[in-house]
Formats: sequence, structure tokens, C-alpha cells
Amino acid sequence: MAGPSHDPALYRDRDTVPVRRALVSVSDKTDLLQLAEALAAARVEIVSTGGSAALLRGAGHAVTDVAAVTGFPESLDGRVKTLHPGVHAGLLADLRLEDHERQLADLDIAPFELVVVNLYPFVETVASGAAASDVVEQIDIGGPAMVRASAKNFANVAIVTSPESYPAIIEAIAEGGTDLAQRRALAARAFAHTAAYDRAVAQWFAEETLTADEHLPQHLTIKAERQSTLRYGENAHQRAAIYTRVGGHGIAQATQLQGKEMSYNNYVDADAALRAAFDMVKPAVAIIKHANPCGIAVAAPNALDPIASAHLRAHECDPVSAYGGVIATNGTVTLKMAENLKDIFTEVIVAPAFEDAALEVFKAKKNLRLLQLPADWRQEPMDVRLVSGGLLLQDADRFPSDIESVAKDWELVSGERPAPDDMQGLIFAWKACRAVKSNAIVLAKASATVGIGMGQVNRVDSCRLAVERAGDRAAGSVAASDAFFPFADGAQVLIDAGVTAIVQPGGSVRDDEVVQAARDAGVTMFFTGERHFFH
Repeated sequence: MAGPSHDPALYRDRDTVPVRRALVSVSDKTDLLQLAEALAAARVEIVSTGGSAALLRGAGHAVTDVAAVTGFPESLDGRVKTLHPGVHAGLLADLRLEDHERQLADLDIAPFELVVVNLYPFVETVASGAAASDVVEQIDIGGPAMVRASAKNFANVAIVTSPESYPAIIEAIAEGGTDLAQRRALAARAFAHTAAYDRAVAQWFAEETLTADEHLPQHLTIKAERQSTLRYGENAHQRAAIYTRVGGHGIAQATQLQGKEMSYNNYVDADAALRAAFDMVKPAVAIIKHANPCGIAVAAPNALDPIASAHLRAHECDPVSAYGGVIATNGTVTLKMAENLKDIFTEVIVAPAFEDAALEVFKAKKNLRLLQLPADWRQEPMDVRLVSGGLLLQDADRFPSDIESVAKDWELVSGERPAPDDMQGLIFAWKACRAVKSNAIVLAKASATVGIGMGQVNRVDSCRLAVERAGDRAAGSVAASDAFFPFADGAQVLIDAGVTAIVQPGGSVRDDEVVQAARDAGVTMFFTGERHFFH
């Protein structure tokens, strides 16, 4: 059961600990063979388990099985492998203490100086939608025990939980061993690793045991890894970084194809643009500035290049504000759209894909950031927002996939039901309104915005802003309001501008006054019974 003998003088009162014996047991085998080559070159004994041992042995490396160290076979389908004093005494022995050295000698146990362990893919298994029985099998027991034991004993042991740490460890081995500062930093990462893992397991159990009338977990854990630091946050004096969640499939997972480094505000605007573009089923483009739309549009009927058409129509809503904007599409960016953008200063374009010819055009705009969404991109089912001392969690605000059928049940409170094409325009305005900060008013024609009023502290000001931005285009447009009109004055601003139809949630104590104003003007008005605030 004994490993190679050790010289206590190598450890006591020394910052650097040479690596003589390593324990390797990993689920993620990325770059493991590169590490093994460095260990073999330094004549480090490798003790390993199961699949890790098989991989190393298959590559020609000498491996000591854990069973040879413990004198006990791996059992219970691998559930019991390393939970043994022959392993844990070698992890926890503090070689700065003579008594620990004496006990190891009496027990004929050799210490470990390096432990390479990462845990079963529990989070990934949950994200895959696997059955509960399969998820339970991915709850690691021996792994966290080894990680925590090694991290506690960082004075003597270097604990590695991620392939990202391999290059630094390989370099340290070549230079004679790990130093105390390095081992302390690795220990900190290791404890964070097991803590996040335990939280994920606890959250899963909490969600699995929700009662029939519950749909929000009692305990919430959000695990994220820092992807990169950013130049600064919303302002130059604020530090910032972007983090990615395991199993995430959003803007944080997008691939940057070209351009300057993304900023904090770029990410915020790009996410808002996606929210607007992907609410639409037809080819659509949204242009965002400061998290609010400058324009949203779907392609014109029978357009030869639908995405290019949608972009031009969105840009026409407010060309001045679109300068320096962020653009999102729900389809592939085409050569025609790229050519249309040649003379328009744009910060970011985010899309599911880009034509090769479009990428060639964009090369002339070296600072333009191009983001390609991950193949599995989809809108999140829940919204999370931090508040001081905690966070808020809610179901994401989404439109039903059968919005056309839902619109048939809208309550017609004034005027006549529009023709099908005009009704589609009203549905577009209603969906576009969700992407606008409250109080939100959208004016639209032929499924393209022509005037947007947003972020005002009263609804009548938002109406005036939308009408002002639309100008002559307000006449003959349709309007959407994200919440009810508390008074008739806001609706009257729209009516006076020539709006032909209005869709709003209804529900005001003065609904009768608002409806009467529409009836007096012969304007169609629908109540949806549902609002779409966006703060």
C-alpha cells in the first residue's frame, strides 16, 4: 500500500514543494495527457482512478491504481474508490509537523503533493434534461472530499480543479515545484468550485420537491465563471467583467467575429436588441441605443432580401438616433444589408449568422463588433435582477406563439375590426412595444415603427414624444401602449396626430373616457387585458 518514500527535509520550512506523487481523478479530461507528459518527464508517480487511469495507461504512461494504494477494490459501480485513509491521510498530512510525519511512516502511507480532480458533470446533466435517476448518479461524493481535503492542506498540496490551471502547474513542475502563493490561490478556487457544486445540487433538490402550486424555487443558486474583464462598466470609473453561466445559451456565449473589445454597455444594448428582434417571427431587425429601440421592423412583403429590407425599414424610423446604435437580426446578415451599412456608423451587429460576402464588406470597418449567436441560442425562461441585499426572479415576459389567435380574442371597444393585413400591423406594434422602456408608446405602419416614445414618467409625454418623432408619418399609423391610459389625454394626442387604431391593455378606472374619445374620433381600439411593462 505504500508509495515512494519522502524526505521530510524537502517540506519543512520551505515555500516551494516539489511534486513527487500526484493523484489524478477527473471527469473533464481536456488536456490531461499534456499534464501527464509533464508529470512523467519529472518522474512523478501518478495514482489514478477509473476512466482517468485507463486514458493515461492507454497513452503509455505508468499509472498506480487507487486500489493498489487502498488495498480495496473500486466498488458499487465506482461510488467507492477514494474514500479511504490510504488516500486521505496522504492528502491531509501536514508535513511541517513531525508527529504527522511519524504517523505516516507508521501507517506506511506516502503523501501527495499534487491532486488533480474535477467533479462529475452534475450541472451539465441537469441542463441536458436528463431523468432524475441519471442526475442523482452525477452527484460526486469522493471528488469533493478529495478537493476539500487537499485545499485545506494547501501548505503541502497543490489542488487543481480545472484544465485552465494545467499550464501554470506544468511550468511549476519543471521549475522544481509549486510555491505557497500558488497553492493558496489554487485552494481558493477549489473551495469555490465545491461550494458552487454543492449549491447546484441543493438547488436541484429544492426544485425537484416543489409542491404542485409552486413554480419558483425556495433556494436559488446562480453559478457563473468570469469570461473576461471589460475596459470599464457603464462609466469609466466602474470596474466590470462578463461572466458566463454553465449551460447558458445567450449573448454571453456569442462568438465575436471581428471588431474592438465589447464594452459593458455594448452587451446591455445587444441583449436588448435581441429581445426586440426575436419577438418577431418574420425576418426582423431591431436598432437599439441606450437599451431603447431607435427602430424595429420586419421585412416588406415580397422583399428580395428580407433582412436587408427589415434593416432599412427599421433605420428609417429614426436615422439620427441610429447613429452609433446596436443592431440585432433574427436571420442571417446578407451582403445587401452589409452594403447598406457601409456609411452608417454602428457599434455592434449581432445575428445568428453572417454571409461570407457580408463579412468581407465589414472588414473595412475594423472597429465594428460582429457577434454570432450560439447555435442553441434561445430566450431565457426566467428574468433575474439584482437589488440591494438580494435579487428578484420572475417568469420572462413572452408573447404566445399563437399570438394571431390570441389577438382574435382582444376586446374590440371602439370602431371596426381592421382587415387582416392591418390587424397584422397592430399585432406588430403590440409586440414591438414590449421592447420599449415604460412608459412605452409605439407608432407603426406596415409592420415597421415610425415613432417611439419611451421612458417618460407619464404616458401623455410618451405619446407626445412618439408623435413628434413620427412627424407626418403619424397620420394613418397604428399605436400600441404597454399599459392602460390613466386619462384620455394620452390617447387624444395619438388621435389628433391621425392614428387609426390603438391597442392597449385596458383596466383604468377611466377606461370609459378613453374609449369614448376613440369612438368620437372613429378610431379603432382594442383591449388586450395584458400589459407589457419593461423597466
